[in-house]
Amino acid sequence: MNLTKILTAVLLIASIFLAYKLYRSVQGTIEERELISSTETAIIEKLKLIREAEIVFHSVNGRYTANWDSLTSFIENGQVPIIQRREIITQKSYGVEDVQVIIDTLGFIPAKERIYKKNYNVNASDNGIFMGFKVSEGDRVIKNQKAYSIKVGDKLNEPPFQDQGTITKLEPVNSGDELKKGQPLMSLSEYIFDPNTDLTTLGDLPGQPGVKFEIFAGHVDKSGLKVDVIEVKDPKPVNPTRKESNDAKNRKPLHFGSRFDVSTSGNWE
Repeated sequence: MNLTKILTAVLLIASIFLAYKLYRSVQGTIEERELISSTETAIIEKLKLIREAEIVFHSVNGRYTANWDSLTSFIENGQVPIIQRREIITQKSYGVEDVQVIIDTLGFIPAKERIYKKNYNVNASDNGIFMGFKVSEGDRVIKNQKAYSIKVGDKLNEPPFQDQGTITKLEPVNSGDELKKGQPLMSLSEYIFDPNTDLTTLGDLPGQPGVKFEIFAGHVDKSGLKVDVIEVKDPKPVNPTRKESNDAKNRKPLHFGSRFDVSTSGNWE
């Protein structure tokens, strides 16, 4: 083998090696970005669940909790009252009205159901004549799917669903009945969180074994009034751009709430 062939072979091997290194470098960057994106998605979903649980916990107990065991126990075993608020207005002399607010407890639902599931009502969009439902109880529906038919004047309307979920109840309304705008027609529900979530890892940070979310629950003084605050934060961001020293809001470690303001907003929103 002459020198030219040897050099050609060496250069070919070097070219293949450099091409492979370049490919792995580019592919490694893509894989790293995908890993960061999927991890942050999992973190956000868990923060949303923790936030909803804290909000419901506060509605029942009048405070937030920074104890993971207490929050987990509440999700698993807590009960949330179903409250109905009504007003009795009594006319007094000189046009003065006396308003009495009465709050009734109609029953209780499991905290887990209240946290994991959202319920929606579908009401009549206008005054008119009911022409029939487009769905049945138990049906799974999606946004913009036709919900029912209503005749308004000479025009037949078929309003769409604004939410998605499973139909849990159809009101006893018959074709030909007169509807009033806002009259309840049906109810549906949708799980917004996986009901099979392992709550023993509620406080664990996805993608970071042995690391937990930082959680703070306390009070702040607002114009002489003590109010409750909550903050839950990712203490070890996988995204290198998410540093506390960066002033851009969307670059700070993923979190919701604040230690200093009355808020449960998430900085990913």
